[in-house]
Amino acid sequence: MPLSYQDMQRALMEELRLYHYPVAVHFFFDDEELERFKAGTEFYVPVKPMTFCQWEIAARMKGQTVLGAKETLGCSNALVSFGWKEIDENEIKSHLKYCRDAEQAERFVRSKARLPLGELKAVSVGPLGDATLPPSTVHFYCDNMQAYHLCVDYMAAMDQHPLRSNITMNSSACGGNVYSYLEKSANLLPACSGSYNAGKTERGEINFVLQGEALVPTVERLLTRKRELGSGAITRPGDHFPGADVCKNCPLIIFKKS
Repeated sequence: MPLSYQDMQRALMEELRLYHYPVAVHFFFDDEELERFKAGTEFYVPVKPMTFCQWEIAARMKGQTVLGAKETLGCSNALVSFGWKEIDENEIKSHLKYCRDAEQAERFVRSKARLPLGELKAVSVGPLGDATLPPSTVHFYCDNMQAYHLCVDYMAAMDQHPLRSNITMNSSACGGNVYSYLEKSANLLPACSGSYNAGKTERGEINFVLQGEALVPTVERLLTRKRELGSGAITRPGDHFPGADVCKNCPLIIFKKS
């Protein structure tokens, strides 16, 4: 029996001890698909323009599905990433604080992943378990060891090694999802200055994003390891905590059944 989105969310949260819902991101390029989504899904809309990573706060922390559009997106980085805005002088100027000079800033901005200009209709973000459409990408806000487990299962499932990250100046959440969608590859990247502040990313958290096509194989790989070894933990197979902080072969931190 195929895994449901609820099954996959439950497995990921229980086995990896996630403290945020995995965020299912869907890019709408078709008007009919968008109207079907509106008719068949309970969703929220931003009251006023805000950032993409702020949309994701509702999804990962409150369990709400948010439907956003160009007019409700108040972030120039995300507007460029989603193909809702041309790269202009102001966008380049906003990156001068990161770069050596204007020439480098323009080169760096133009090297970011972007959806085709004007083709995207809307974007939805919501808990994976509530997804009503196949996700374009799935975005995890997680800690170091949770990210490591996801990377390992992804690489094994997709037969892709090594996994190469795509880290940019700004655009971690928005551009990070666009990169995975366009390149059909997972991405592991830190919070950018915008998503750290606006997106309320904790200091120890990191972003892991995978393309929608890789979701089922990655979760199935996790569940296969659980069946074979008794749990999803890689660092100590059989333990029920992914990343137990115990030195390998330590003769002291050992327990036996009474």
